[in-house]
Amino acid sequence: MKMNKYILTILSVFLAVNVFAQSKQQIREGNRDYKDGDFEHAEEQYRRAIQDDPASLRGTYNLGNAIYEQGRYEEAVKHYSSAEAIAKDDKTKSDALYNLGNAYLAQQNLEESINAYKQALKINPKDMATKYNLAYALQQMKMQQQQQQQQEQQQQQQEGEQSEDQEDQDQQQQQQEQEQQEQQEEQQQQNQSEGEEEKEQNEQSEEQPQPQDMSKEEAMKILDIMENEDQKVQEKLRKGDKRRSKSDKDW
Repeated sequence: MKMNKYILTILSVFLAVNVFAQSKQQIREGNRDYKDGDFEHAEEQYRRAIQDDPASLRGTYNLGNAIYEQGRYEEAVKHYSSAEAIAKDDKTKSDALYNLGNAYLAQQNLEESINAYKQALKINPKDMATKYNLAYALQQMKMQQQQQQQQEQQQQQQEGEQSEDQEDQDQQQQQQEQEQQEQQEEQQQQNQSEGEEEKEQNEQSEEQPQPQDMSKEEAMKILDIMENEDQKVQEKLRKGDKRRSKSDKDW
């Protein structure tokens, strides 16, 4: 029984060494593909290495790099975070945090990026690349805040202008309504005045006798009367002339 346990132990160690060696081989192949720019094939090799050795720090870290180069920044963040968590030495931790900051920066997650760079500098304060990227991220955040302030000011200005325009429109509408009301009142007064004048004229017309149209027969009678009166006048004039002629003769 002791002999069997010993054999099993040897086999376990042999398998572990074989798996470890295979994982390292896959990482080396992935590194060659990575240098050649074949990031997809490098990703496949790193994933195989992690399957064989889930605790492989180099496989996890390099997988994050291959995924980052393909533009999948959100996924790269997960692998960099895992690499930082399992890293044993300060340099690897610092490098993982630096790349983590780059992945956040690529997504414009400036606050997370700045935090990652600051943590990396706490571990390695002399890293110039991290200092440069931190300064760049801080500048980007400042510009972002300024743009946000400008947008807020523009929005407030637009809202103020809209409010002023609305007040002007309300005043114009009130003025128009007032003018319309005044016009209506003037029209009512004018109609009332015209109605009173018309009423007075109607009353006067009712008091005064109105001329009536004369019939033809009535007109003939009036003409006959006028002719008779005219004949009488002419006869009187003739009689008067005879008396004067007689006296003149006698005189």
